[in-house]
Amino acid sequence: MNGLLVRVGADLSPGGGSWNGPVCVDSGEFVYVAIPENRPVYPGMEKPYTVLRPALAKFGVELPLHLQMRYMHLDPDFEHLTYGDSGERAKQLRANLRDGDLIVFYAGLADTNGAAQLVYALVGLFVVNDLVRATDILASQRDTNAHSRRVLPLNTVDIIVRGRPRISGRFRCCIPIGDYRDRAYRVRKDLLKEWGGLSVKDGYLQRSARLPRFFDSPRFMRWLERQGPSLVQANN
Repeated sequence: MNGLLVRVGADLSPGGGSWNGPVCVDSGEFVYVAIPENRPVYPGMEKPYTVLRPALAKFGVELPLHLQMRYMHLDPDFEHLTYGDSGERAKQLRANLRDGDLIVFYAGLADTNGAAQLVYALVGLFVVNDLVRATDILASQRDTNAHSRRVLPLNTVDIIVRGRPRISGRFRCCIPIGDYRDRAYRVRKDLLKEWGGLSVKDGYLQRSARLPRFFDSPRFMRWLERQGPSLVQANN
């Protein structure tokens, strides 16, 4: 069993929306906020940030002004159990993942109690069902992933991973995994040991062209099962 650890969700970079979704550290409940869409999509398939207002209101958080007129690049789409990528990362998906392998998603979230440091936490999991090219998705199924919603040239090699129902989804409550050390956010040392290690130096948690791999995916899954996460097939 192979497994990849993939960072998702809005962040403080311009391409990430210059914002972080909120989390209540006491309960683990959070709002999944995707990065902005920067490419044309098929008409009617736009995903406005304003749909997040009810979920954000439960945390006493308002959508920032600079996102109120923008659309989301909703990827992963936990409602449809899909995750897409392009370029070098798409190549890694094809090279490393097969039926039954894992994609584990994490995000940097903003503590609603006002703590300065972000909460880096696992937010979802896919057990891989299959991988398809975005341009091979039927027109009737385009509205299932951010990459198939895009108007793409036929020679585009964007890859979409589809998760198995019932054992894939968003975590109802996130699972914190990170701390800040050596001038970066990293997976906690105790967790690196429990998981059997990652392919990135000292658990480095940042967006990168290289997706971190679990050295021992079954061992990670045994750890995850002990955490007892509840999966939902919904974005929020």
